Amino acid sequence: MQQHTFNVFKKSVTINGKEITFETGKIAKQANGAVIITCGQTTLLCTAVMGKLGNEMTDFFPLTVDYIEKMYASGKIPGGFFKRETKPSTNATLISRLIDRTIRPLFPDGFRNPVHVVVSPLSYDGLNDPAPLGIIGASLAISISDIPFNGPIAGVIVGLINDQFIINPTIEEQNQSLLSLSVGGSDSSVVMIEAGAKEITEEQMLEAVYFGHEHIKSLCRAQSEFISECGKPKVEVILDKIPDEIINPMEESYGQVIKDTMLVKGKQERQNAIDDLEERILCETKEKIGEEEFNLNARYIKLAIEELIKKYVRNTILYDQNRADGRGVDEIRDISIEVDILPIVHGSALFTRGETQALGCITLGTADDEQVIDGLDEEYKKSFYLHYNFPPFSVGETGRMGSPGRRELGHGALAERGLEFILPSKEDFPYTIRIVSEILESNGSSSMATACVGCLSLMAAGVPIKAAVAGIANGLIMEGDNFIVLTDIQGLEDHLGDMDFKVIGTDKGITAMQMDIKIEGITKEIMTIALQKARMSINKILGFMSQVIAEPRTELSNNVPKIDTINVDPTRLGEIIGASGKIIKAIIEETKTSINIEDSGLVKIASADTKQINRAKELIFSIITEPSKTEWYDGVVSRIEAFGVFVKFMNGYKEGMAHVSGLPVPRGENVSDHFKVGDPIRVRLTESDKPGKIALSTKEFGDDPLPRKPSFDRDKDRGFDRNRDRRENGNDRDRRDGFSKRRY
Repeated sequence: MQQHTFNVFKKSVTINGKEITFETGKIAKQANGAVIITCGQTTLLCTAVMGKLGNEMTDFFPLTVDYIEKMYASGKIPGGFFKRETKPSTNATLISRLIDRTIRPLFPDGFRNPVHVVVSPLSYDGLNDPAPLGIIGASLAISISDIPFNGPIAGVIVGLINDQFIINPTIEEQNQSLLSLSVGGSDSSVVMIEAGAKEITEEQMLEAVYFGHEHIKSLCRAQSEFISECGKPKVEVILDKIPDEIINPMEESYGQVIKDTMLVKGKQERQNAIDDLEERILCETKEKIGEEEFNLNARYIKLAIEELIKKYVRNTILYDQNRADGRGVDEIRDISIEVDILPIVHGSALFTRGETQALGCITLGTADDEQVIDGLDEEYKKSFYLHYNFPPFSVGETGRMGSPGRRELGHGALAERGLEFILPSKEDFPYTIRIVSEILESNGSSSMATACVGCLSLMAAGVPIKAAVAGIANGLIMEGDNFIVLTDIQGLEDHLGDMDFKVIGTDKGITAMQMDIKIEGITKEIMTIALQKARMSINKILGFMSQVIAEPRTELSNNVPKIDTINVDPTRLGEIIGASGKIIKAIIEETKTSINIEDSGLVKIASADTKQINRAKELIFSIITEPSKTEWYDGVVSRIEAFGVFVKFMNGYKEGMAHVSGLPVPRGENVSDHFKVGDPIRVRLTESDKPGKIALSTKEFGDDPLPRKPSFDRDKDRGFDRNRDRRENGNDRDRRDGFSKRRY
């Protein structure tokens, strides 16, 4: 058999003592670019393919990034009926967005060919995070291909443990870290930030970003060397640009009226004015140049209107410091806050900032409501999750409503990260917490409104949070060396601006941060200003929030199920559960409660009825508590013998024997004449010389035995001679053993 001859290129770079290896030339050669990237035993296949232009150009760059988890990568079989991968998990979607946001700014302006980047983990060791490797692999796959790209670009994760920054910490180290910061950048600037933090300062965050960027530079240099060895020449593509002969006359005729229209107050009013102006420009242009030429250039005429709108909005802000809604560059829109607006839900709040409005609703559940996360890592459960909904009516549009898209998942995940730090521990507050943010109106910064309304609804629900948090989104307008950072951007400024910089935090520090840009990078100076402005805005918003609700409620709603916890020795859990769960099921059935048992020994009992919770606790304590000699116990007779009775006590989970000598049975009388099975009886524990045997008595300590009749009276009454009976039949013990000493 003739073997293939592969022209393989391979290179390695070491970051923080970990070797990262790139390889191409053997796998997926029909893609425009394909790279295998490996760190430890985590391996990813990254491919990039460019499609041809359609018959009609789109008005945007159609980039698609798919991060596809393959369960075999970590030695797992997918769950569900079909036993195969179906739709991407939330984590996979978030990683896709992370890669997309990093590479998108580096494609040329006007590039309209569809590009599809696919990142697939082939092997996952549970230690090395695939997300930063996916950014590097995507950059390499595009860079060595013939697809136009102003790369390379790289990504790293920065952790903070024991006041030391760590590059690409392991999954276990990330769980211990005060910071989980994903940074994407080129060798000259930072283009993407995604962070969750435990109340770190703005100075620490800035230091962490540029600590990560230093290592990104090394990764970019290694990529450049690899690209120089095996990269393909870039193809020439048609860039979608508006001809000067169309846009220049339009600016001369309509520049000032476009500028004035963009200063109309109110989102809907401004949009209506823009629509009317666009219709006027199209009609007048058609009359001026004729129908045939108009139809030939209609697309560019419409694009020219949009380009002039963008130009005048940006110039008015940058040079006149005049925003579309009349605010100053550092001014926050008007804020209105209400809590307890819904009667049944466990906690609710309404947060309105300008023309963005979010309704927050809290539901508190039991351990049964925890979300099971089944991905490449070991399966685990989440007891806190936030869901963000963005219906089309929130922007005055029609549209189909269905499962959440990437944007909704991303916005929800950011707000969830920002709120996670302030939540109490499961030991202090053993509830599953679900927050739903319904965006009722949107004109920018809806994810930050979600962070604010989420915090407000938590306090209204009585969740004992550590501190209040608020969020703000800042923007950037930049032309050459001139720039201005805007506070609390609205939708128009987000759409036409160069940066969306979101920060969530308490009055002491940052709990989450996200930055996306549309240019090739920003400077440290810009980021410093953005962080300073974010801090001032967060403190202002926290002040507004505290005027409505300053502290979490001290009591939960009556609609919330009550939860109590017991800490049990883990070695005793088997006794509580019983064979096939028989005992715990019986307790749940009797008390109508929900009981969750963790391996650590934490037992959670939930019910709307406190009496039933207490009853369930009583039953569990009956199982795990040993009887005391100083206590009296109510029990029932479970069996009767000639020598005494067996008694079940402590709710039937303990059984002992009360000898006839410890019972109120006179000598010569039968135990069965005084007790029946099922009779109630009050007993105490006595000394027992047999391990594992529980000896009981109904008598107080020191009581003399009750007087008994002589034994011969009892024998005479029964009509037999005891000694004769023993001689003929052997003693009782010998008969029980199945033989008689008399035979031997």
